[in-house]
Amino acid sequence: MNENLFASFITPTILGLPATVLIILFPPLLIPTSKYLINNRLITTQQWLIKLTSKQMMTMHNTKGRTWSLMLVSLIIFIATTNLLGLLPHSFTPTTQLSMNLAMAIPLWAGAVIMGFRSKIKNALAHFLPQGTPTPLIPMLVIIETISLLIQPMALAVRLTANITAGHLLMHLIGSATLAMSTINLPSTLIIFTILILLTILEIAVALIQAYVFTLLVSLYLHDNT
Repeated sequence: MNENLFASFITPTILGLPATVLIILFPPLLIPTSKYLINNRLITTQQWLIKLTSKQMMTMHNTKGRTWSLMLVSLIIFIATTNLLGLLPHSFTPTTQLSMNLAMAIPLWAGAVIMGFRSKIKNALAHFLPQGTPTPLIPMLVIIETISLLIQPMALAVRLTANITAGHLLMHLIGSATLAMSTINLPSTLIIFTILILLTILEIAVALIQAYVFTLLVSLYLHDNT
């Protein structure tokens, strides 16, 4: 356990070439599919969860917004599976990289905003200037609203990166403490190991919640522009 604290966040390489693409493509291969008319319990449970998630996110959308349902469901499944696989020992979590999260957030945010300007430009422009604003405050409010709009994809990416990275670092620190205490004090080791197990359960919940939060915020941005 003498490795660098941030070693798990370094992009792995194969023969000197980055393996990020292969890692990103790996989680979808673990999702079971069925070609039979009658599905087993695993497939049935999976379809029920997808239907429940899709229904919850798409209820507030109109017909145009619901055209994004497949993309949003694919997004939440991808982020959730990537986060969960990153909890395995000696694994790599792509969602700890801000560059990757920005690559997901910016196109989705830009697509929603462009759709808003194309479909209802008056309502989109109205967000930059609330009704009843005093004339002297108009330039300042327009600048503030523009900045708040442009910062949305950054907030999406940073939120996901910070939560996943913080959890991994905390697990690494507690795991190192457990290994170090194992040769010094057994009762203390058992207490720290129990904390590590509870933290692992919490991180599994965080991995799923952050996938849901990221997708839900994209869905809300879409709702505001359709």
